[in-house]
Parts: sequence; C-alpha cells; structure tokens
Amino acid sequence: QVQLVESGGGLVQAGGSLKLSCAASGSGFSINAMGWYRQAPGSQRELVARIFSSGDTVYGDSVKGRFTISRDNAKNTIYLQMNSLKPEDTAVYYCNVVVRPIGAPLSSYWGQGTQVTVSS
Repeated sequence: QVQLVESGGGLVQAGGSLKLSCAASGSGFSINAMGWYRQAPGSQRELVARIFSSGDTVYGDSVKGRFTISRDNAKNTIYLQMNSLKPEDTAVYYCNVVVRPIGAPLSSYWGQGTQVTVSS
C-alpha cells in the first residue's frame, strides 16, 4: 500500500507563488512516475505536471513556463513550484503516483488533494 501526503496549498494573490510537496510512503514498490493534477469546480481533472523515474517531465499547456516539478528521490517526494499564479489556477491539486509493486502490475494512487486559491 502506498500513502501520499500533500502539503503547501493555500490562498495567494495573482502573480504570487506557492510550492506544493507530496511525499510517498510505503514499501515493496518502485516509483514509475509522480505528478500533480488539478480539478476546478465543474471541470474535469487535468494534468499539471508529471515527472518520470527517468527524470523526464511533462507539463500541461496552461502551466508551461510558470510551474516547475522536481523531486527528491531519497525522500520519495516531489515538489511543484508555482510562479506567476493566475485566478484560473484555482483548483484542488491532487498528487498521483504510479508504482510497480514487486511481482505485480503498475498501480496508481491519489492523494487527498490540497486547495490552491488565487485571488485577483
């Protein structure tokens, strides 16, 4: 079983910055990828940023150039530095991890979500 603990959400003014973190805990697996998704009221969950075990990253079009995803492999933790925040970035941000348990297929886990609110 994998557990995810997210932190760093909050209220910020437009143009400001926030940093989210997500730590994965558990045993008996290797991490394939970790990432952040977000969901605004009335909208579908969308990709924000994702980082793979290779170090490759992918970003949603709306956050390219403003958000940066990074990781600390020793801590099984990822970070999302969000700069130049806009009101449309307001959403619940969810951490996701895809793991490969020993002798089992890939499995995906979600965090509980953290609210990010950007005021205009």
